[in-house]
Amino acid sequence: MKYYIIAGEASGDLHGSNLMKALKQKDPGAEFRFWGGDLMEKQGGTLVKHYRDLAFMGFLEVAMNLRTILNNIKFCKEDIKNNKPDVLILVDYPGFNLRIAKFAKELGIKVVYYISPQLWAWKEGRVEIIKKYVDEMMVILPFEEDFYKKHKVHSHFVGHPLLDAISTLKEISIEEFKKENGLNEKEIIALLPGSRKQEVEKMLEMMLSVRPYFKEYQFVIAGAPSLPKEFYEKYVDENVHFVSNRTYDLLRCSKAALVTSGTATLETALLNVPEVVCYRGSKVSYAIAKRLVKNIKYISLVNLIMDREVVRELIQNDLNTKNLVEELKKMLDGEKRAEVLKDYELLREKLGGEGASENAAEVILKFQ
Repeated sequence: MKYYIIAGEASGDLHGSNLMKALKQKDPGAEFRFWGGDLMEKQGGTLVKHYRDLAFMGFLEVAMNLRTILNNIKFCKEDIKNNKPDVLILVDYPGFNLRIAKFAKELGIKVVYYISPQLWAWKEGRVEIIKKYVDEMMVILPFEEDFYKKHKVHSHFVGHPLLDAISTLKEISIEEFKKENGLNEKEIIALLPGSRKQEVEKMLEMMLSVRPYFKEYQFVIAGAPSLPKEFYEKYVDENVHFVSNRTYDLLRCSKAALVTSGTATLETALLNVPEVVCYRGSKVSYAIAKRLVKNIKYISLVNLIMDREVVRELIQNDLNTKNLVEELKKMLDGEKRAEVLKDYELLREKLGGEGASENAAEVILKFQ
């Protein structure tokens, strides 16, 4: 079969690559054309556009880059029309992908959505678009199946693909990791500031403000694949280091982590690293989002899945040096750290076992 896959972010690149791997095992003659990143490219096929050229975050940034976004949509439609895939697979990225779903469906192409947009948080009305233009919806969070059932949309809970990605990791030596990356002997606090330049600059400044209170640790920044190494150089010194394309290894060697909200919060938890979740957007974007998001108590996937506060979230004005220091200390030692690690075990149980990518591939292959 000919597969056309659209992933617009780093997490989509990861999940898209694992799905491609599962599809190739079940369909050895599979042909792929995709929008994604380096991980998907390693699976073979044709990379049409890299997600680093697609990632616009926040209402203001989207508005400022509207012409580029519209041009990308137009180009994507033409590319799909010219290549006539058997199946279009959309990976999250709803603002873009739901427009493409409508176009593809009208061309008679089967449309599969893998990793649902977070419609349960906001823009619930988009469910009607999914009803009309998506043939199969595959969800990765347990509560999403109930959400779609309420709206009379059939969906498949296939499990969470992060469990697949993490299960394949080889054992790692902390000593070797430190040596390979020029780190000293101190225990590591990992910093995951996000993947977009504007976001990273804002978050790193705040995260690094805690340094004077944790002199017995070294801080290591997880570099985003979409940003060049030179971008991080201004933050690096004898006790702040930078590691590129090894975020999972970094986390597995860390005592605790400061993490910008997003998929990384769940990745950190599944790798068993106590964390503090950080988020600060522009005042305008945050004010708009607050009005639009409905009945959602948390911003981190960990807390959303567990439906209670497992990890502390510091948002907007709560994200300051004093609070960061206080919460990070709790994650490094003591009763709260032990409590978080125990809750992580329950989180893994809730997400089910491995096999999400294979389950998703099975659903897709029924279109053959």
